[in-house]
Amino acid sequence: MSMRHPEKSTEEISQEQAQALTLAQSTAAAMLERDHACRGLGIEIAEVTPGGAVMRMKVAPQMLNGHDLCHGGFIFALADTAFAYACNSYNLSTVASGAEIDFVAPARGGETLTARARERALQGRTGIYDIEVSGEDGRLIALFRGRSYRIKGNVIMET
Repeated sequence: MSMRHPEKSTEEISQEQAQALTLAQSTAAAMLERDHACRGLGIEIAEVTPGGAVMRMKVAPQMLNGHDLCHGGFIFALADTAFAYACNSYNLSTVASGAEIDFVAPARGGETLTARARERALQGRTGIYDIEVSGEDGRLIALFRGRSYRIKGNVIMET
């Protein structure tokens, strides 16, 4: 028996986890189909789990600023995208109510960035998510914190 669900067997919990993962992945696929910004920036889904997401983006030449570094807005967009996919992973329509980012190191042209989002708190309609953006060599590029608010509806529409 699990300490978290003393009334459920391990098999039942595993089945619930598998269903939650399938829902998260289905929700991400539905979002991606409609996500013109994600596709336009070349952002790819590496992984989506309940409350989490990993996204990747290659820094293209048009993303470089006057210092020949990745413009911070593109780094923010990558982190914000991982945030969006993580907080919508339960198939409950959720939007950002606020976000902030701290840039730690520069990203360079041609480099593939990875944003890892994880849920930190979820209470009622609001949530807090932390996203770390890293470079190919694993160095920390940015720290992003997003605050979410659940609105009416679902990502995957009922048929």
